[in-house]
Amino acid sequence: MICHFKFLPLSCRKSHHPEHVKKDLTNRLNRIEGQIRGIKGMVDKDVYCDDIITQLSATQSALNSVAKVLLKGHLKGCVVDRLAEGDDEILDELLVTIQKLMKKYQI
Repeated sequence: MICHFKFLPLSCRKSHHPEHVKKDLTNRLNRIEGQIRGIKGMVDKDVYCDDIITQLSATQSALNSVAKVLLKGHLKGCVVDRLAEGDDEILDELLVTIQKLMKKYQI
């Protein structure tokens, strides 16, 4: 079954992150959101391209850090739990997820 959120297909499965991890992820994403707004402002003000690219790079690095935190939790929680339940399909899902992450890091 696929659930939909703002037109993106998402799994109906839920993660169960500890509160401190949720807070950390939310704080990181809030900072990233602020960085994006700042970059938009830079574009609106015709700031020098190289300066904008530098900020984009910093924002991408911050997004990569969020992905690392999520992947670590996914491996230590969801993947381990599903393997313990005998669900080997999680390995195929994990490979697809890693492939998606690897694509995102290429230019």
